[in-house]
Amino acid sequence: MLNDFGGQNNKFSIEKNFIHLRMIYDQKTAQQTAKFLLQINAIKLNPKNPYTWASGWKSPIYCDNRISLSYPEIRNYLAKKIGEQAQKIYGQDYVVAGVATGAIGIGMLVADVLNTPFIYVRPEPKSHGRQNQIEGQINPNQKVLVIEDLISTGKSSLNAVKALQKNGIEVLGMLGLFDYGFQLAIDNFKAAEVQLHTLSDYDHLILEAEKSEYVEPEEISVLQSWRVSPSEWKPS
Repeated sequence: MLNDFGGQNNKFSIEKNFIHLRMIYDQKTAQQTAKFLLQINAIKLNPKNPYTWASGWKSPIYCDNRISLSYPEIRNYLAKKIGEQAQKIYGQDYVVAGVATGAIGIGMLVADVLNTPFIYVRPEPKSHGRQNQIEGQINPNQKVLVIEDLISTGKSSLNAVKALQKNGIEVLGMLGLFDYGFQLAIDNFKAAEVQLHTLSDYDHLILEAEKSEYVEPEEISVLQSWRVSPSEWKPS
């Protein structure tokens, strides 16, 4: 069974009461988001001299969406678009939760757009004081919408979901700025039965990079090959 939500580019398949996102929310927003992130160097592409991630993976792309917070016009655009998406999908009766540390800033901005309470979730409980993992005021009977700035494997994002659920909080789903589109992340979100929607993704980034001549034409195939098997990819 396929449902359209917000246009033909946002199709979902329903399996065992779990809605799995198959495409991004909106093509125009995805393209504009990718354009902004490239313009301000929140996302850098360097196929000839790859970056090394903390995981040890070699990668032709490096992403730090927190840079968008330094650009008022862009951060407001991103927060507004996530807010619009949140209202269409989930309404307004929930608390917004940012995943620390990257999504605290954008999460607060989204909460402002929605005029809803905000909390954030640490990777693990503090080792001192009240030893909180969840910072902010929330009750177990409240619902939460999680905001993330970047989805790679999904493990750290879903760790925040688990922390919320462990405290008896219902997680409606997760909205993010950018998704690499790894199969591993798709599998992880499916296993956790968590809905994921993002403003933009790797496919739209490559389209924008090619359109704007951010990279050489022959480098496009390198960028495309990396996403297929990032853990094993090596620069040629």
